[in-house]
Amino acid sequence: MRSHIRPALLAVLAALALLLASCGDDDGGVAASGDATAPETTGADQTADGEATGDEGPFPVTVGSGGTEVTIEAEPEAIVSLSPTATEMLFAIGAGDQVVAADEYSNFPPEAPTTDLSGFEPNVEAIIGHEPDLVVMAEARADVVESLAAVDVPTLVLPAAATLDDTYAQIEQLGAATGHVGEAVEVVAGMQSDIEELTARVPERDAPLTYFHELDDTLYTVTSKTFLGEIYALAGLENVADAADPEGEAGGYPQISPELLVEADPDVVFLADAQYGQTAEAFGARPGFAELRAVRQGNVVELEPDVPSRWGPRIVDFLELVVEATADLEPAGAGA
Repeated sequence: MRSHIRPALLAVLAALALLLASCGDDDGGVAASGDATAPETTGADQTADGEATGDEGPFPVTVGSGGTEVTIEAEPEAIVSLSPTATEMLFAIGAGDQVVAADEYSNFPPEAPTTDLSGFEPNVEAIIGHEPDLVVMAEARADVVESLAAVDVPTLVLPAAATLDDTYAQIEQLGAATGHVGEAVEVVAGMQSDIEELTARVPERDAPLTYFHELDDTLYTVTSKTFLGEIYALAGLENVADAADPEGEAGGYPQISPELLVEADPDVVFLADAQYGQTAEAFGARPGFAELRAVRQGNVVELEPDVPSRWGPRIVDFLELVVEATADLEPAGAGA
């Protein structure tokens, strides 16, 4: 994975971290990007008459958005993560030591404390058994949140990102929620810098390359109006599936027909289902697909199972893969 921390930025980032942790906003709160706020007393606990006690720290802090805000009173020491993406973010910002349990799909980084906890069907009793003082999950389950709140365990909900800005905001919210504001700022800055470098490597073409991203072998896919669509656009690619969901009625995840794909004849195909046996060879063996330009020219790319499905720091690795896989390709008709 590319380095996400650049020494030359440290002085500026440290200053910014201090600013985020100690400067009051217009509402008497401390603003961290991504809707993370804390009261003006954040810098020091106060006595009843308002005199500072000198016990400095960034808590309490309020994080979350869209009606799922939660206030965390003190720096959490035992975090349960029910989201593989959140687990990756927590370790990236230096909060890995605070994670005592992660869900069954949290397989990165290798040292993540993976358990049989489910993020899809959370078991409150099993979660509480790990004695957490913070739970992070990707799906807003009111029953789970309320049950945990009843035993004074706050829950931070970080749903699937729709944009890169959502990813940055969630990393910064986790930084505020765990006492790692400065580290979160560094990770975001590193991602932004790496992405800028990668997009600068995209060759100029007279026309964009076209692509198809396969989610499964029934041809469900993504359009440009999704998180992955934004990543592909950064690599200078044009999505042939956009025509299948022009008004967004499928939420950016339409199912297309084999005939539409053959007619669109994309320059490159990305297989997100390679782990389920849908290899480049299997894709090309489907009826009518042998004549696809991407198949004939060997431009069917098998993707790792987890990286493109998560919106954490490793999305930089995914962009790098796409940029490198298409660097030497020319769109159909180029040079004709």
